[in-house]
Amino acid sequence: MAHILRHNPDLIVLAGFMRILTPDFVRAFRGKLINVHPSLLPKYTGLNTHQRALDAGDRTHGVSVHFVTEELDGGPVIAQAEVTVAPDDSSETLADKVQRKEHLLYPIVVRWLCEGRIQLGSDYVLFDGQVMKAPMRLPDN
Repeated sequence: MAHILRHNPDLIVLAGFMRILTPDFVRAFRGKLINVHPSLLPKYTGLNTHQRALDAGDRTHGVSVHFVTEELDGGPVIAQAEVTVAPDDSSETLADKVQRKEHLLYPIVVRWLCEGRIQLGSDYVLFDGQVMKAPMRLPDN
C-alpha cells in the first residue's frame, strides 16, 4: 500500500488478481479501485462462477465491472456484459465467451473513469453526475 500511495494513482485496475484486499487498503483507495468479475453480480461472488451458472441452468451469464469495497465482489456495479449460455457450453467455453466480453467492456469503463464520467457515491455509482439506477449493460449479440 505504501508503494502505491507514493505514486498517487488516479485509478487502480484489477483483473485476475485473486486476492482479498485488506479493509485498510480498500479504504485508502476508495473510489479509485475497480475490478472485473466473471458473473452478473450480485450472482456468483467468489470462485467457479461459470460452473455455478451452468449448474443453476442459467440462460445468461456474463461479466461485471465494479468498484471494490470491503465486501467480496460486493461493490457497486458500474457495467455488465451478457453472454448467452448454450445447451452445449462447458465451463471452459463459457469462460471464453465471458472473457471476450470482458475485453470489450473493461476498456470502456476504464476510459469513462479516466474522463471523470464515473464516480463512486456512498453506495452507488454516478455517471455524468447522475445516480445510475442500474449498471450499464452491453447486450449479447
